[in-house]
Amino acid sequence: MRWEKDSGRMPLAYLAPPAFFVIAYVFSMLGMGGSQLYIPILYWLGMDFKTEAIPLGMLLNVVNSSSAALTYGRKGFISWRVAMPFAVTMVLFAPLGVRLNITLPEKPLLVFFAVFTAAAAMLMLSGWKPARRETDSRPHLLVGTVAGSVLGTITGMIGRGGGSFIVPILYLLGLGPRMAAATSSFVVTCSGLSSFLAHLVTAAQPDWVSWLLCVAAVLLGSQLGSRRMATKMSSKDVKRVFGFVLLGVSALILLKDVVFG
Repeated sequence: MRWEKDSGRMPLAYLAPPAFFVIAYVFSMLGMGGSQLYIPILYWLGMDFKTEAIPLGMLLNVVNSSSAALTYGRKGFISWRVAMPFAVTMVLFAPLGVRLNITLPEKPLLVFFAVFTAAAAMLMLSGWKPARRETDSRPHLLVGTVAGSVLGTITGMIGRGGGSFIVPILYLLGLGPRMAAATSSFVVTCSGLSSFLAHLVTAAQPDWVSWLLCVAAVLLGSQLGSRRMATKMSSKDVKRVFGFVLLGVSALILLKDVVFG
């Protein structure tokens, strides 16, 4: 059972920032924003799923990914011509997903969120590695436009940056692990910012004190994690651990908040 909203503010202020620091540290190394964990944690700590947990989760997603992208951009790790088709279409389609979020009831959203999270976890755990291709074969424009449109709608609807699915697609386009993670961080920043702003002007109900504490923790974690990845990339074990974590989060959402909620 979640804490009631009023009693949840104090636990939120003390429990969320340390947890989010660790999440930001690890996810910044993987080219992901971390909203797949931020949002359920905020929901379990007492925030309303639609008006508080998703908007704040998207804000933290943007803080994490943009901070990491800044580090990676300075190091020259971002493939801009691969990133831009994803970024532009996800920015354009994220508000459509937000509109669907407002009109749909909460439990179907939770189910969709859980399934999306489980699918991302399976991709991380599968060990699937596509054959390397040169990016000058130019499939990136078509793939980025189509995939960006679909993922932009989904991420806007459920409050996700889409990094769990963007990174495997970037592998398919021929990017190595380091460049895929770095390029994903930029794309996730663009889609997350579009989604967050759409939530902010429609249904968000911010509690700025709690929000700023969480933002500070995520900013620090993302800077430390991205700097570590920029000098030493060893994400295989981290992906495995967080794949199992995401499966656990998905199961908890379905059992705790959908079946028995």
